[in-house]
Amino acid sequence: MSTTRHPVINGKETEGAGGLYEIRSPFSNKVIGSVTYADSVQMRSAIENSEKAFQSFRSEPSARRSRILQGTSELIAERKEEIAKLITIESGKPITYSRIEVDRAVFTFAAGAKAALHANNDIAPDLLGAPNAVGRNVMYRYFPTGVIAAITPFNFPLNLVVHKVAPAIASGNTVILKPAPQTPLTSFLLSDIMQEAGLPDGALNVVPCENDVAEAMVTDERVKVLSFTGSAAVGWKLKSLVPKKKVTLELGGNGSMIVDEVKNWDSIIKELTVAAYYYVGQVCISLQNLYVKRNLYDEMLDRMVRDSEDISANDPMNDKTLLGPMISDAAAKKSWQWITEARSTGATIHCGEFTPPNFITPTILTDVPESATIFKEEAFAPVLLMIPYDDISEPIGKINSGRYGLHASLYLSDPKTIESVYEQLEVGGLIVNDTNIFRIDTMPYGGIKDSGFGREGIEFAMREMSEMKVKVARTLSP
Repeated sequence: MSTTRHPVINGKETEGAGGLYEIRSPFSNKVIGSVTYADSVQMRSAIENSEKAFQSFRSEPSARRSRILQGTSELIAERKEEIAKLITIESGKPITYSRIEVDRAVFTFAAGAKAALHANNDIAPDLLGAPNAVGRNVMYRYFPTGVIAAITPFNFPLNLVVHKVAPAIASGNTVILKPAPQTPLTSFLLSDIMQEAGLPDGALNVVPCENDVAEAMVTDERVKVLSFTGSAAVGWKLKSLVPKKKVTLELGGNGSMIVDEVKNWDSIIKELTVAAYYYVGQVCISLQNLYVKRNLYDEMLDRMVRDSEDISANDPMNDKTLLGPMISDAAAKKSWQWITEARSTGATIHCGEFTPPNFITPTILTDVPESATIFKEEAFAPVLLMIPYDDISEPIGKINSGRYGLHASLYLSDPKTIESVYEQLEVGGLIVNDTNIFRIDTMPYGGIKDSGFGREGIEFAMREMSEMKVKVARTLSP
């Protein structure tokens, strides 16, 4: 029997006045649950209660905030299989990958627990022997800002929520979370767990709602920071509404990799297929544009096509499944339209099929015109564009001329060339001798250009959610 969940405001679940919405499995299309949406009145109540909770939570000892986060980490670990199954049912993500996501959330909360212990410590800057510093004690400290508006996407319904909630709580803020409409049930389960771990009422409010209600949340003066992960169109629109507010945007990209040498063909092909097709490409840092040195190109194309053809879409609850459904019929249709558009303008499709309503098998394209939508935009599908080059300056130029700049990767062993590429590429992160999808949850993560700005990663997100204040204390003579 499916469950209906309601907005959680000030620790209590109250039926939303904004309508009832079914949640369907992307694989079976069966109803797996439902949620009621908050209306504007309930959103104002969430903001009011979140602000009220902040006034007390900001003064909580850092050790208590740490215990709450550590307790949450441990409870998630205890309920790993239950949470992983919910992620798979909601999102269509293969269960093996859902378990990895739960493990990452366990780590991310534990990292938040550690970071909370020194979140508000005084820090002494290096004054470099400034003569006017004599007799003065200079310190700075990060202070919590208040209510954080967190808007999250469907593709990591647990860990991308954690990347907003954990640093907010660690730094002494409170959160209003608008989860993705396709995957809200995982957020409600996380709220239950955090309450069990001792999080005070009002510190985390889970408020599914329509977009106009979310905009009202973002623009409310009592909300001090917006942390958004999702599409570029929505992210930049929200940013335009709050030009004076602190905002972190993680907006995705069309991840590029440069393969300049190959030392182990079997190893690299395996890594590339995972990077391109992990969760059917519905990952912000998935591999989309693969630039291959011309002397390696033919063999790379042949091997990638053969390996890609061996991957089929199956039930995501099966432990052996690597490729499940896309999140929706509309998402699959849009991606396949971009693929067929590219073919109509001269591209070749070497493998890949669309099986309605929402299954796309690994698809490889060559000779894609740079004017094609799928070359310029984020496919968010299991699609790989392969592009040969002669000189490494060619892919660098093409990557830099694009609108996105999140992660890029490079297979190469020459240190000087690696450093040169690192200096030249206009991206938020360069992954060397590994793939775009590599990420450690404590490292700085984010992009430039249309990929957004600001950084996630526990301690970096905490800085985005805090305000620095300097204190200069002069010693008075008796």
